[in-house]
Amino acid sequence: MQRLNYRHLFYFWQVARSGHLTRSAEQLHISQSALSAQIQQLERSMEVQLFERRGRTLQLTATGQRVLGYAEEIFRKGEELESMLRHGIEPEFQQLRIGTLSSMSRNFIDQFIAPLLHDSRVRFSLHAGAMAPLLDGLAQHRFDLILTNTAVSGDDGEQSWQAQLLDCQPLAIVGPPQGRPDGDFPHGYEGWRWVLPGAGSEIRAAFDGFCSLHQYRPDVLAEVDDMAMLRLLARDSGALALLPEVVAHDEIASGILVPYMTLPNVHESFYAVTVRRQFMPDILRRLLARGDTLSEVSGLS
Repeated sequence: MQRLNYRHLFYFWQVARSGHLTRSAEQLHISQSALSAQIQQLERSMEVQLFERRGRTLQLTATGQRVLGYAEEIFRKGEELESMLRHGIEPEFQQLRIGTLSSMSRNFIDQFIAPLLHDSRVRFSLHAGAMAPLLDGLAQHRFDLILTNTAVSGDDGEQSWQAQLLDCQPLAIVGPPQGRPDGDFPHGYEGWRWVLPGAGSEIRAAFDGFCSLHQYRPDVLAEVDDMAMLRLLARDSGALALLPEVVAHDEIASGILVPYMTLPNVHESFYAVTVRRQFMPDILRRLLARGDTLSEVSGLS
């Protein structure tokens, strides 16, 4: 493979972002044929196909998507370098793109990104989704990190992840302030209905094992995979719920919900997942360093 031609890569980057060869050629002030030839040279030198033509537009191939992720990062850092060399100052803003698992606690996410909210030099975006698209976006450099409450394996064959444990939150049984049982579980829990995490989750499996140990069978009103919805049902249904206290922090602080007990030796873990790379944005490094003491700083453990 020949050495990468960054001018060709720049042309590819422009076309990939617009999806239209003619429009990109006009913006770059070169002919369409010349632009097409430059991209073809890039494909030949890298021995890959980057685009497929769909009607009048160009569609990125899977390889093209991956190359675009690298190009985005390369030219973003190039713009920062140019600003520093021309003006002797750091770029005005640091950009951070965060993917979040759609089912995890919004309160925890808010707690994690709190330092960004008061930093005038930072702009960030949040994108919620399922795990597979999030990991794909991370591999293609559309995200700088992913926040998840699901453990991620270390390697998918091509891309090596690094997952940092940010926090372990104890699981609590919470419910309305009236009718709180006086005795130890399961005494006093007869007749209650429950809203619980979905049957496929690790924390539900731990709760089912806990109930089995005490020969207790919960009367399940609802099963919910989304923690935000679980919090709302816990608040509005009058039923008992199983969740980390951080999820219902506002309701507990206001007295709408009360923690009845915490499950022994059962926690929900929160992770930050990044790709292994030599360069890491300063703001991302500071966030991950803060993750080591997140529980102590927040006071929500």
